[in-house]
Amino acid sequence: MLDLLSSLLMMLQSSALGDVVRNARYLYPVLEAIHIIGIALLVGPAFTFDFRLLGLGHRTVSVTTTARYLLPVSHAGLAIAATTGVALMSAQATVIASAGAAPWKFGLLVLAGVNVAVFHGGIYRSVDNWTDVAVPPVAARLGAAISLTAWTGIIFAGRLLAYT
Repeated sequence: MLDLLSSLLMMLQSSALGDVVRNARYLYPVLEAIHIIGIALLVGPAFTFDFRLLGLGHRTVSVTTTARYLLPVSHAGLAIAATTGVALMSAQATVIASAGAAPWKFGLLVLAGVNVAVFHGGIYRSVDNWTDVAVPPVAARLGAAISLTAWTGIIFAGRLLAYT
């Protein structure tokens, strides 16, 4: 498994994308700025949705209304952050992957993805039964707590990549 991961990292790093990101004078900082914008678009609406699931904030707005307005913005942010994240990683994939914070960041990304799948495939399927309640079911609140924790950890681990 580690050999496959090492091979994929080397492929990414030696790709044309990696070469361009490494050698274009201002591309890396521009990608970093766009990556941060993507993170803001992802996490801001996601946190607001999670807070609603925890029963915080405007409880008069239904969960489905909150989701309808916030989650598309969050999805766009995810697309931006993921695309720029791969581009940024391509510049030094093997170095980044060997950083002490890398297992944390990528492990938490997996946790966040699994949490989304479990939430939308589970408790959210019955959202019509609880969309207007002030405090949603425990499973929804647990998903929100995991989301808040995972994304906060991802942000911290991402910043620590440069220092570990």
